[in-house]
Amino acid sequence: MVFALASRSLRSSSLRPSLAQLSGARRGYAEAINNQLKLSLVVPHKAIYKNQEVTQVNLAAQSGDLGILSAHIPAIEALRPGVVEVIESSGTSKRFFVSSGFATVHPNNSLTINAVEAFPLEDFSIEAARQGLSEAQRVASGSGSKEEKAAAEIEIEVFSAIQSALGQQ
Repeated sequence: MVFALASRSLRSSSLRPSLAQLSGARRGYAEAINNQLKLSLVVPHKAIYKNQEVTQVNLAAQSGDLGILSAHIPAIEALRPGVVEVIESSGTSKRFFVSSGFATVHPNNSLTINAVEAFPLEDFSIEAARQGLSEAQRVASGSGSKEEKAAAEIEIEVFSAIQSALGQQ
């Protein structure tokens, strides 16, 4: 009832802004921003990118795959094992395998990726990934302790993601 009264009074009220007044209102945030995204990709022992301007970053988040461009809405995403692809300003693309971490899109047109581990995708071998996956599956289905089986399940997830990433190259 209160809502109905309030909305009726707003419809007839002189306090309500006119369409002409609103036509000049626009979102200034996106227009004021450079078309480049500032990327910081860090692991515990080093910074792979440090506030470097890039065109786009594609990443594997828990909520799904994301493409981050300049003027992206602020967000925090948990990363799943997968590829982080960085498309640099020159147009070249670099791909890193990330085991886990967080990506934070800041309102100042910057992206920070804090990864537990990140390695260039070309450092991996499909054969080594297959062998690691096979061994992890053997341990997971074996008669080991709960801790060994839990570690093997994590390895299965990571080796499967590596195999998938290498298959997409």
